[in-house]
Amino acid sequence: MISCCVPDEGERHSSSFLPGKENRTFMKQHYDLIVVGGGFAGTCAAIEAARGGADVLLVEKYNCLGGATANCLVMPFMRYWSVMPETGEKKNLAGGLFLEIVEGLKELDPKSTATLFDEEILKLLLNRMCLESGVKLLFDTTVVEVHREGNRITGIEALGKSKRLSLTADAFIDATGDAELSMLAGCECRVGRESDGLCQPMTLCFRMSNVNKEVFTQNRAMMNPLYKEFKEKGLIKNPREDVLVFGNFNKGVLHFNTTRVVKLDPTDPFAVTQAEIEAREQVFEIWRFLRENIPGCEECRVQSTALQIGIRESRKIVGEYTLTVEDLKSLARSEDAIATANYDIDIHSPTGEGTSHYFFPDGDWYEIP
Repeated sequence: MISCCVPDEGERHSSSFLPGKENRTFMKQHYDLIVVGGGFAGTCAAIEAARGGADVLLVEKYNCLGGATANCLVMPFMRYWSVMPETGEKKNLAGGLFLEIVEGLKELDPKSTATLFDEEILKLLLNRMCLESGVKLLFDTTVVEVHREGNRITGIEALGKSKRLSLTADAFIDATGDAELSMLAGCECRVGRESDGLCQPMTLCFRMSNVNKEVFTQNRAMMNPLYKEFKEKGLIKNPREDVLVFGNFNKGVLHFNTTRVVKLDPTDPFAVTQAEIEAREQVFEIWRFLRENIPGCEECRVQSTALQIGIRESRKIVGEYTLTVEDLKSLARSEDAIATANYDIDIHSPTGEGTSHYFFPDGDWYEIP
C-alpha cells in the first residue's frame, strides 16, 4: 500500500533542504544562481558558489549527481598529475574541489585510490557536499524553455515529474554537457567536426560478472588478437579496433568501455535511441565472444549496463575563445586560466576503427583559459 501526505506550510516553504522530517521539501522560485547539470562541472560550480554565500539551486535531469561518471559508468579518473623530470616530484594539476572529492571518497571507502572509485559512493558524497554547503538539489527535472531580457537569461521553464516549474535567478550556469541551456537561450552552437559534422563515437559502458579474474588475467593477452581475427572474419560487428577492459573493486566483475556507435548525432533523440539499441547489441556480442573464447569468462554474465550511453562529443557553444589543438601542443598559458592538465589529446574515430593519441611528456601541461 502506498500513502502520501501533504506537508504543512512550514515544511512546504523550508529552503534548507537538509535531511530531516521537518524540512525535506522546499518551494522557492527565485535564486541567486541556478546551475543546470549535475556532473562534476555543475556540482563543483554549485558548491563553490554556495560556499561563497550564494543561494544556489542545482537542477539535474537524472536522480543523482556525478554526470557521465554516475550515469554512463565512465571510470576510472584519468591521470591528473605530472611527475617533474628534475626532481621526480609528483605535481597535481587538478586541485581544489576535485582533490577534496578524491579524499572524501577515500574516507567513505578505504579501497578508493587516486583513480579508482565506487560510483555509488561518489553519488552519496556529492549529495552530502552539496547539502552541507547549502546547495538546493532538484533531481528528475529537465529544462524545456528559457526566458531572456536582451542577452541576459532571467528564468527557465522546467518539467519535473510531470510538473511544470517556473524558476528565476540572477545568474545561470550551463553545465548540461549538451549545451542545452545555451541552445535554448539562442546562443550560437555547432555540432561535430567542420569537415562533415560527425562527432566522436558514443559508447555504452557495461560490467561483466562471474569472471574468474585470475584466469582471465593470465590469458588476457590472447583477447585482442583473437578479437581482431574475429572482426576480419565478419564475426564481430563492433567497429572498435580492440576490447578495452578495466578492473574494479567487485569480486569477479570486469568493467568494459568498448562498445562503439558511429555516425549518429548525439543531440538528436531519435539518433541517440538508435545508438542505445546498437550499443546493447554490441554488449552481448562481446559477452558471447568472451564466454566462448577467453579462459576465465566461461561462466560470465552481463551484470549491468550504464543508465545511458556515454557521449564523448556533443553540441559546443561558440564562445569568446576556442581552445585548439595548437594551443594544447604549444603548452598554452593564460592569465585567466581556470584549469591545468596534461591528459593526452585522445580522439576516437568518428567513422569506425582507430583511436589517435598525442601524449604530453612529464613536466609539461597546458592551461584552459
